[in-house]
Amino acid sequence: MLTSKKLSWAPLLAAATLLSGSAMGQGLGNSPYSRLGLGDYVGNLGGVRQLGMGGTGLAAPNTGNVNELNPALLYYTPRTTWEAGFNAQIKTVRNADASHRVGTGTLAYLALAVPINKRWGAAIGLKPYSSVDYEANTTGAVNGDPYATAYKQYKGTGGLSEAYFASGFHILRDFNLGGSVSYLFGTIEQTTGTGITTPTLAAQQLVVDDEALRYSNFLFRGAAHYRHKFGKNMNLNLAAVQSFQANVSANRTRTEERRDPTTGAVLGTSITLSADQGNVRIPGLTQFGITVDNSRNWTASVDLSRQQWSNFTSFSELSTTALSNTWRAAAGGEFTPDPGSVEHYFQRVTYRFGLSVAQMPYQPAGQHLYDRAVHWGFSFPLPTATALESTTMSLAFIYGIRGNTDYLYGAGGASNVQENYLRVQVGATLSNRWFIKRRLQ
Repeated sequence: MLTSKKLSWAPLLAAATLLSGSAMGQGLGNSPYSRLGLGDYVGNLGGVRQLGMGGTGLAAPNTGNVNELNPALLYYTPRTTWEAGFNAQIKTVRNADASHRVGTGTLAYLALAVPINKRWGAAIGLKPYSSVDYEANTTGAVNGDPYATAYKQYKGTGGLSEAYFASGFHILRDFNLGGSVSYLFGTIEQTTGTGITTPTLAAQQLVVDDEALRYSNFLFRGAAHYRHKFGKNMNLNLAAVQSFQANVSANRTRTEERRDPTTGAVLGTSITLSADQGNVRIPGLTQFGITVDNSRNWTASVDLSRQQWSNFTSFSELSTTALSNTWRAAAGGEFTPDPGSVEHYFQRVTYRFGLSVAQMPYQPAGQHLYDRAVHWGFSFPLPTATALESTTMSLAFIYGIRGNTDYLYGAGGASNVQENYLRVQVGATLSNRWFIKRRLQ
């Protein structure tokens, strides 16, 4: 039995020693905070355009990109638009004593938006909802044997994805409504392995508790957008989006098996501990946005959001740490010097910038943790664009810092974990005017 008090927060503090040489990352690049809840929650932050503006855009209409951040803005879709995004990330994970650098690349999202008629636009898409990727090791004393050491190994992989259908409707002169229905699905597998070592004998095998949770259910989102012109060319935009609380079905299978600590090979047979069903409560997400634009070449936005993760209920027996409420604030904008320029290509390039800060849903030893980031990005229209079709390549960059390396139990004890990351998202947007009746002149 482990006697170290510091291991009582083992789900998160395991990260404090993941920087030992044996720690290896997958997917997100060994993100220790993905050990808790449903993993690293992506949130409703939109695509490559919104990411370059700080994750803002709830109230920012746009005719060139798919904006499912606020379904009500799908009304502004002028042409059938297909968009895909890809992520690449380099991250340094550190505690008070050591650091470890990892890199990764993943598909970010897929989306297709179609104008149904003059008052109705719709979209379908696929995007990540949360990701789990960590591997960490800890050691602790064994009661009754001062020469032995208990070796603990934590691993987790998987995540949830969201396939959605969204619609936006023009209701009145300045007012639009929208909504979406999403199917949430995915599997999260987490394991905790325990072995005993002595000064003369390395761990011969690990006793591994394996838990696989398969999630599935529907999520619903409602949205509104108000746009009002003031002055000669200025527009004020207000928006609100509510992602409703959901009870997601979960099928859980827990097994116990013995594995080789080096290769991970299963030794002998697995023992099924339980196979049952339950529900996970995912709290609602409330978002507000305000945008000012000039209908031509610049936009400035501020977005705020809040989510009550204290209402989250877990069905996992290996990840039971309580979560806390979160908030996020972001400001950003975009500028295109001259969208109609013919002679100077870079006058048609769109430049974006934004700042964001978010309180994370974890409170180790009562400490609040934050994610602070600087965002910037660009959109490059291909010169082959016509009135009927166009292609745009977009880039978004984020440099951020999550968490800190403060000590939790005084100097010399375990510390928090800090992640310094540089993320790049590459997006391709193809739009085309469909369903046009051709006429002979």
